[in-house]
Amino acid sequence: MRHADRKQRGVSGKREDYLSWEQYFMAVALLSGQRSKDPNTQVGACIVDPRRRIVAVGYAGFPRGASDDELPWAREGAPLETKYPFVCHAELNAILNRNSADLAGCTLYTTLFPCNECAKAIIQSGITEVVFLSDKYRDSDAGVAARTLFRLAGVTTRRFAEPLSVVLEGGA
Repeated sequence: MRHADRKQRGVSGKREDYLSWEQYFMAVALLSGQRSKDPNTQVGACIVDPRRRIVAVGYAGFPRGASDDELPWAREGAPLETKYPFVCHAELNAILNRNSADLAGCTLYTTLFPCNECAKAIIQSGITEVVFLSDKYRDSDAGVAARTLFRLAGVTTRRFAEPLSVVLEGGA
């Protein structure tokens, strides 16, 4: 057995450099985001029930049946010339695509802190915790409103705090 192999194994012989639950769920959110055709931001989401079962995943994209080639992906311009009135965010898609009838008590892992519109859907669905990776729009009106809604509704939010390199590189 190589020295590196011995270092990664415990007394019982099992591998010890496996992903934590947190890393696993955020990795699923990151992987889901890679399905997005958005040229700027690939947001993904993963919803997990209290028993650590994945009950939904989602990514940002246009509604089912709407052509990715006929709608705009622009970030700037007249409102109807941008993606914003057309795109469904990853969090909303995950909620709508769930394979469980009830999301009460679930945790949402998302690569980007939710906007105010997604915050409303998250709250209404019964999700009680949001774990996010990026918070680049923290000071925007949508970010401030989302935080206010979460606080008032008792939804816990926290930044993903585990080593991300382990998730991105596929092992410790």
